[in-house]
Amino acid sequence: MQKQREHWGSHLGFILAAAGSAIGLGTLWKFPYVIGESGGGLFVLIYLLFIFLIGIPVFIAELILGRKGQRGAVGIFASLTNDSTLWKSVGWLGVASSFLIMSFYSVVAGWGMNYVLMSLNQSYEGLPAPKVAEMFDILVSSGDITLFWHFAFTLLTVAVVYPGIRHGIEYWARFMTLTLFIILFVLCCYSMTLDGFGDAFHFLFYPDYSEFKFSSILEALGLSFFTLSLGQGIMLTYGSYMRRDEDIPKTGGIIGLMIIFASLLSGLTIFSIVFTFGLSPEGGFGLIFKTLPLLFARLPGSLLISTTFFILFVFTGLTSSVALVEVVVANFMDLFSWPRKKTTLLVGAGCFLFGIPSALSGTNTLFANWPAIYGKTFFETINELVSVWMLPICGLMIAIYTGWAFDRALCKEEFSSGTSWKWLFHIWFFSVRWIAPVGIILVILQKGGILDVDTIVHSLFSSKP
Repeated sequence: MQKQREHWGSHLGFILAAAGSAIGLGTLWKFPYVIGESGGGLFVLIYLLFIFLIGIPVFIAELILGRKGQRGAVGIFASLTNDSTLWKSVGWLGVASSFLIMSFYSVVAGWGMNYVLMSLNQSYEGLPAPKVAEMFDILVSSGDITLFWHFAFTLLTVAVVYPGIRHGIEYWARFMTLTLFIILFVLCCYSMTLDGFGDAFHFLFYPDYSEFKFSSILEALGLSFFTLSLGQGIMLTYGSYMRRDEDIPKTGGIIGLMIIFASLLSGLTIFSIVFTFGLSPEGGFGLIFKTLPLLFARLPGSLLISTTFFILFVFTGLTSSVALVEVVVANFMDLFSWPRKKTTLLVGAGCFLFGIPSALSGTNTLFANWPAIYGKTFFETINELVSVWMLPICGLMIAIYTGWAFDRALCKEEFSSGTSWKWLFHIWFFSVRWIAPVGIILVILQKGGILDVDTIVHSLFSSKP
């Protein structure tokens, strides 16, 4: 007999938990970085379009399957497909993705915790630019320090998941997500006083066709997909804690708007600081850990601004890491009837141990020949494996199952339960059945190097009759 499933204590608590899980570290570094490489405002417009055309529809699909299955990711597909091995593997893929992401995510968030302490100590105050950049390189190459912060962040995540849904995840999500938005809003308001705010606003919202590439369309599609935490089993799991009377379509719309709001606020904040000092956006961690600390040190109230920003960075990491760990915990609780506290400790320990090679990727302590064999560090290998292959494939299979294999009458019943937006069902179903699979397949082909849209388009337009 299946144990009575715990549910969210309130609709607001669920919205804040789900929104917090989606507003991850990518909001602070990947979103601005991708915009910088993809032409600014036109890319943002396409990104927003895909959020509504593909991101939110797949988000709703995951919530529907989760609420219907009332189990963890693997159990959902087992109960809905008569224990089909194929579809259960989709659930396992989501669980594995969350586990792998958490193993290196905690390393990055741990760096953020380190920079909170550095900001409070004003460690990079008055240092020349090369020295500020060098401090991050020293941190990455210091295996013992990185391991310490990796452990600290993992422990913090486990502490939130340990008490359960209502007393752990939902309770802390109310505080963390609201605080996250308040800090982000305050930093954005501060950025409005900087000289570079006008340039940042123009860059984000004015379409520049000269810098745009056709591959940016697929980049925008992929970004819209990933910024909603899709393909990781998170929304399947969170959906399983929903009640029958909760409005899934409206919830999906609200959370989608919250993600957009947070992404645009972070873009305005970061670009205002960068443009104030006449710099160009740098990719990846370089912008967050090398460029921004240098700029913070040159702003009025640098200690407060820098510390607040990196606290925000840690909060965005924590709201996502809690969801990643919960996916794995819920799955093993359902499959093996383990108690939550035991399962949480085991999963936390597993994530920490598997994350050790990522934490030591900047050293020669472990897997020293990994870059020579695979062309990238262990950290980069796992990151690419998950982002390029596992998440898109899992999202694709969820869209295919919902649109083609799941009973349409049951699908409509779940979509309509608790909502006044029943009229949206056919539009949503068309998107999940046709638009999402085609779009995700194109993203997989482009990201995997199988398809080069820019080359194809160039050859089509440059060919002579």
